[in-house]
Amino acid sequence: MPAPRLHSLALLFFALLCGSAQAAPVTALVGGRLIDGWGGAPVNDSVILIEGERIQAVGTRDTVTIPADARIVDCRGMSVLPGLWDMHVHTMLLGHSDYTHWDKTYPKRFETEIMPAAAQQLLLAGVTSARDLGAPLEASINVRERIKRGEIPGPTLYVSGPFIQHEPYPGTEDFRWGVDSVADAREKIRRLAAAGVDVVKLIDQDQMTFEEVQAVVDEAHQHGLPVVAHSHRPDEIRIGLKAGVDCFEHTGLAMAPDYPEDILELLQERTGKMSLGPLFWCPTIEGFFNYEDNVRNPMHIEDTGWQFGVPADIVADIQRSLKHPGWLAYYQITPLRAQTSAKKFQQLRQSGAVLLIGTDSGIPMKFHNQSTWRELDIWVNKLGMDPMQTLRAATYWPAVAMKVERDYGTISPGKMADIIAVKGDVLRYINLLQRVDLVVKHGRIVKLGS
Repeated sequence: MPAPRLHSLALLFFALLCGSAQAAPVTALVGGRLIDGWGGAPVNDSVILIEGERIQAVGTRDTVTIPADARIVDCRGMSVLPGLWDMHVHTMLLGHSDYTHWDKTYPKRFETEIMPAAAQQLLLAGVTSARDLGAPLEASINVRERIKRGEIPGPTLYVSGPFIQHEPYPGTEDFRWGVDSVADAREKIRRLAAAGVDVVKLIDQDQMTFEEVQAVVDEAHQHGLPVVAHSHRPDEIRIGLKAGVDCFEHTGLAMAPDYPEDILELLQERTGKMSLGPLFWCPTIEGFFNYEDNVRNPMHIEDTGWQFGVPADIVADIQRSLKHPGWLAYYQITPLRAQTSAKKFQQLRQSGAVLLIGTDSGIPMKFHNQSTWRELDIWVNKLGMDPMQTLRAATYWPAVAMKVERDYGTISPGKMADIIAVKGDVLRYINLLQRVDLVVKHGRIVKLGS
């Protein structure tokens, strides 16, 4: 069946489910093993009552009375947990290997076809909230608002619009804005704030004057916008910390064996300032560990899930670009980076930074239907992270980072009903999240059954 037809059927299915969810006054998720996001012991034989968009009650069958007219969803044998967050996605990208070709060929299709397909794939994978870092401003806002209005399926998006940097790379001016003075920096952030972005994305800040970087951060904070910054080079981290950015992206520093001592000292100094709140960090680390396996066994490229909702001509173009996954210039130093990234991950943990699940979803060979669970899997099975803390890095802490923890991040009475469920014990087998069976977003069942 052609991808556009699948997309139409998916939208119809989405609408029908939304309607049925609204028909029942209360939906009850019954019998699952609840992992509520707070980090405590799971609750067996749980009951979650949902009324409208929000959670009405949470407990067990012994403590919660299920209304006689409730819609019952049987969750026995399933882990039930808050909807996942992915704190670093690119909905304007779908895994194509050639950025130059993509940026020249598809901008007119970003808003109407590509970004909606990416959003739908994320949601069906159990990602009910995502931070979209770097895309054309108008398209980002419009897709976010269409999702809010229920016109298209997707996670709750927190968008940055264009990257802010010293100078756009050739051919990327629509989604990368250059800054050439303090006044220009402030004007660019005011434009983003007026358009309604949720966050500011800063990169290559070591190529800007410090005064320009400080102006970006100060102006963003005056408008209540957090600033996330790249950390690929040592001075990006040093300057970002001095200017007061809120979150760093990537482990960075290429093949370097560890972070310089002065950066570790700066990190510890910053994380020790309780009045400033946590310093957040998205390592986006999965690709280092999976790259060589992906080349030897490209089953993830053959998985048709990433094609869902994507027009057939774009699918074919992506497939052509990935015909020889081991030849991609983008990844040639990745095996070398894999040798040192685990140590840097541990250094970030030990510095006191709060690590968040973010994936860079959409970059070459990284698909929206797969990227989030694969990051979770690497944290647990390669980096030794506790599964409960790993899940909190994809649920509770992202909500705190985006200052929406009153409504999201845990399964608690009064909060938005963003809930997923998967057959089996995810605390023992985290990779079960590659097959999410139930997705509830804002009280509506948008996926039921594998």
